[in-house]
Amino acid sequence: MDHVKNGSENINRDFKIKDAVFVFSSFTFVCSAVIFALVIYDVLTIGNIFSVNNPIESIMIAVISSVALLALGVLLTFIIPSKHIDDTNKTYQDHSLSAIIIFMFIIVLFEELLFRGIIQNLLFVFTDHQWIAILSTTLLFLAAHVQYFKKPIMFLNIFIPGLVFGWIYFKTNNILVPVFVHFILNVGMTILFKYKIINLKQ
Repeated sequence: MDHVKNGSENINRDFKIKDAVFVFSSFTFVCSAVIFALVIYDVLTIGNIFSVNNPIESIMIAVISSVALLALGVLLTFIIPSKHIDDTNKTYQDHSLSAIIIFMFIIVLFEELLFRGIIQNLLFVFTDHQWIAILSTTLLFLAAHVQYFKKPIMFLNIFIPGLVFGWIYFKTNNILVPVFVHFILNVGMTILFKYKIINLKQ
């Protein structure tokens, strides 16, 4: 009976993650279309989205930022008791590694296209001030994570990386760089928990 129950839970969990991938893939397509329209109507340029002017600098920024944010994530894990961690974050590692990678990539791509590619760029167009655009976008990024309202200390895990993603994007003018850093952070932390390399503080 337990075997049947566990099997149905796995099917239900896989079904939910497949649903989420489909939904966020659709959102990602819409965001891509909006960015394409902004380029077509000269609100943005290809150079704002996919600049390759300084590839070595972009790679260095990506690597250093990924390592620094992973270190911050590990540090916060040792500091923040598990009762302050949102339950959703505790269950991501229960999925297969392939499901985690696909799911995280789609989520990250959607979030970066929406928040950095669209919102941050438009705020910069209207304000002409990079840090106003970065900070405002990060606050909106926080607000979008409604599941953390009951566990507000979790916002540390969003606010600091959000500022870094915004800075990285303006520094490199290549949306793929914050996508990479965001993806490495999310997948890296999930894998560290999945394989018990780090554990939540009790």
